[in-house]
Amino acid sequence: MDAATYSAYSGYAHLGAGLTVGMSSLAAGLGIGIVGDAGVRANAQQPRLFVGMILILIFAEALGLYGLIVGLVVASTAEGKGKGLCSPHNVQVGLEQGAISHTRLL
Repeated sequence: MDAATYSAYSGYAHLGAGLTVGMSSLAAGLGIGIVGDAGVRANAQQPRLFVGMILILIFAEALGLYGLIVGLVVASTAEGKGKGLCSPHNVQVGLEQGAISHTRLL
């Protein structure tokens, strides 16, 4: 990837994809940790709670997988949709198109 062809749209899309994957994985890990801790303690007192605990752990893991899927979709569609929306900043292009230079102000 080149800095001259990497648009701001692609940058923000990749940032959003990374945040989506990270936050969903963090939430899934937090849910699994809390349910796992409470489930192990409850399973020691009453063994028939094991199936319910496993089901809740599966649902918490699905949150992380959904976040990964959404992040992959956002990152893969960023390349095609951001071609003409934002252009990279280039000082030479601005001066060639007639922008005000410092010498004209003095």
